[in-house]
Amino acid sequence: MSPSPTPPAGAAGPLLSLRGVSKSFGAVAALTGVDLDVAAGEVVALVGDNGAGKSTLVKVLSGVHAPDAGTITFESREVSIPTPAAAQQLGIATVFQDLALCENLNVIENLFLGREMRALRLDDVAMEVRSRELLTQLSAKIPSVGVPVAALSGGQRQTVAIARSLLGDPKVIILDEPTAALGVAQTAEVLNLIERLKERGHGVLMISHNMADVQAVADTVAVLRLGRNNGVFDARTTSAEELVAAITGAADNVVSRRAGRAGPGTGAAAEEGGRAGAGGAQDADAVEEPDDDRPERVAPGGLRKGAGDE
Repeated sequence: MSPSPTPPAGAAGPLLSLRGVSKSFGAVAALTGVDLDVAAGEVVALVGDNGAGKSTLVKVLSGVHAPDAGTITFESREVSIPTPAAAQQLGIATVFQDLALCENLNVIENLFLGREMRALRLDDVAMEVRSRELLTQLSAKIPSVGVPVAALSGGQRQTVAIARSLLGDPKVIILDEPTAALGVAQTAEVLNLIERLKERGHGVLMISHNMADVQAVADTVAVLRLGRNNGVFDARTTSAEELVAAITGAADNVVSRRAGRAGPGTGAAAEEGGRAGAGGAQDADAVEEPDDDRPERVAPGGLRKGAGDE
C-alpha cells in the first residue's frame, strides 16, 4: 500500500477533506473513522465491495445523511451539510447512478428543471443558449438540445446529468457509478467527459467497481472495506491486482492468481511441461519396445495367431 500522494510544495491543500467520519444505522456501523481528500483538478476513485460504505459516504457528502462523528472541511473551513440544498450551495454536486432524468422532456427542460430562467415568463432562448454553452464546454455528442431524453443513449444521458450538475458552478462533482451498464463506446465518452471536468479544475469523486475505468482516469484510489479506510493508492503505479486485494482483504484471489501464472516456458509451468514431456517419452518407449512375450491374439474367424505367425 502506498501513502497518499503528497502535494507539491506551495500547492493548496485539499478542496474537500473528511476526517474521522462515522455513520451508523441502529447497530450497523456503515462508516467508521473514514478519511478522504479531494483536491481541485484531481480525480479520486472511491472503490470497495458491496456493503463497504461507498453509497453512505456519498449521501453524507450530498446532504442526505448527517454524519454521527467526524469533520468535513471544504475550502479550508469546517462545514456541515444538513440538506442536499446546502451541499449545492456549498459547491458539491452529485450525479447519482439513476441520473434522475425525465425521459419525456427534452435536454433543455431536463437541464433547467426546477431552475428555470424567468422574468415574467420562461426565457426559452436564454435557457437554450446556456444549454448549448454547457454541452459545448464538455464536448458533448448530443444531436440536438430539443430531442427528448428517451431518444438518447446511456452515455448521452450521463452527459446531460453531468451538464445539469454544472449549472450551479460546483467545485466538487460526485459521480456514482457513471459507467455502469454502458457499452464500450459510451463508457469511453463518459471517461473523456471526466477528463474534461478535471481540466476545468473541478475536484471529481468517482465511485466505481470497474478497475479499468478507475485506472484510466483516476489520479488517486481510495479503498473502503467494511466501512473503514483500507488504503489510498496512486492510480498510476498501482496494479489492478493490488486494488482487488485491498478491496477483498485477501491477496490470494482469482485476479492475482491469473496475473501470477507463469508463461509456458518458465517456472512451474515449464517444470510441469518437462515432467509431462519425460512421461510422454517413457510412454512412447514403452509402446515402441518389442514384446516377445505378448499373448496370443485371436484373428477374425476364431483362428489363434502367435507372435511368429505374422
